[in-house]
Amino acid sequence: MSAGEASGDQHGAAVARAIRARRPRVRLLGIGGGEMEAAGVTRIAGLDELSVMGGWEVVRRLPFLLRLQRRIERLFAEEEIGVFLPIDYPGLNLRLARAARRQGRPVLYFIAPQVWAWREGRARKLERCCDRVLTVLPFEADLLRKYGVRVDFVGHPLLDAGLAPVRESGPPSSDGKHLVGLFPGSRAQEVRHMLPVFAEAARRLARRYPDLQFRVARPGHLPEALYAEAGFPTAGAREVAAGATAALTKSGTITLELALAGVPMVVGYRTTRLEWAVGRRLVRVPSIVLVNLVAGAPIVPELLQARLTPASAVAALEPLLDEGSPARRAMLAGFEDMRERLGAPGCATRVAAHAIELLE
Repeated sequence: MSAGEASGDQHGAAVARAIRARRPRVRLLGIGGGEMEAAGVTRIAGLDELSVMGGWEVVRRLPFLLRLQRRIERLFAEEEIGVFLPIDYPGLNLRLARAARRQGRPVLYFIAPQVWAWREGRARKLERCCDRVLTVLPFEADLLRKYGVRVDFVGHPLLDAGLAPVRESGPPSSDGKHLVGLFPGSRAQEVRHMLPVFAEAARRLARRYPDLQFRVARPGHLPEALYAEAGFPTAGAREVAAGATAALTKSGTITLELALAGVPMVVGYRTTRLEWAVGRRLVRVPSIVLVNLVAGAPIVPELLQARLTPASAVAALEPLLDEGSPARRAMLAGFEDMRERLGAPGCATRVAAHAIELLE
C-alpha cells in the first residue's frame, strides 16, 4: 500500500482494516502515516517524508524520492508481494505501479489520478500499468473506460467518515456566537499564500457582525507558529467543520467534506504567478471545486488568484451567513444532490474485496 498525504493515510487505514477483517494473516507493507501503522501496516516511509508541493521543493527532495523508489522496486523483485495498492499521489505511485507490473505483481490503483483535470496522458499509463483502477468520483469511471482502463466506481470514502447530514445552520457556541471556519490548506505553502487573505476577510466580517467568531483549521503536522499572525484560534479540520455555520476554504477534498457536513462555503485559491500560469495551461475543467464538478453545476463560488481578495471573500460569504437567504438554501439543496451522486457508504469494504480478489 502506498499513500502520500494525510487523506491517503486515512483511506489506506480504512482499507487495511477491511482487508484484515477478511484475511487476518495478510502482511501489509506501506508508505503512510500513523493511522495506517495503527491499522497494522508496516511502514516503509512516513508522510512527513513525502509531503512536497511546488517545483523547487520536489527538486530538493528528489534524491530521497529516488532512493525510496529504488527501495520499493527491490521489494517487488525480492519479496512475495501479492498486490500493490497505490492510493492517489500519482507522481510516485505511477512509477511504482509500472515497476510492480514489470515484476508481475498485480496493481490495484485506489483513488485514480485526476486525469480529467490535468494530463489525460496519465490515463494511458493507468491502462498499461494497472490491473484495475478504483475511482471515488462518479464521472471518472466513464472517462477512464474510454482509454481502455479496467475501472470500477466504489463510492467516496468520505461517506463513511460520519459527517453530519446537511443542516440549516451551524450550532452556536456556548456564548451564542456562530462560527465561520477558515480552511487555508494542509501544506505550509498553501497556508502562507491564502491565510493572510482569509484572515483579513474574517477581521472585516467580525467588525460588521459581532455575533460571529472565527477558527482556522490546522492539520497536526503544521506548526502553530505558522498561524500566529492570523490572530484566530486553530483546531482540527473536522472539529472546525462540525461547528461551522459557513466557511472560507481552499479547493480540494475539503470542499466535499464541508458539503457533506452541510457547511455553505466560498472557495478561494492563490499560488505563485509561475505556478498559476503553468496550471492554467494544463487544467481542462470548468471549475476547480470538486463539489461543482460532482454536481455538474456551479453550486459554490470560487475566487481564484487575483480575484481572491478580502473584499471579494466578504462579499461572497455574507449571503451565506443569513440562514434564510436564497443563496444559502440553494447551496444546501445542491449539497443534497451532490451527496446522492457520490454513491453509497462502504468504500473501504469494496476496495478490500477487489484487493482480495486479485490476491487470490
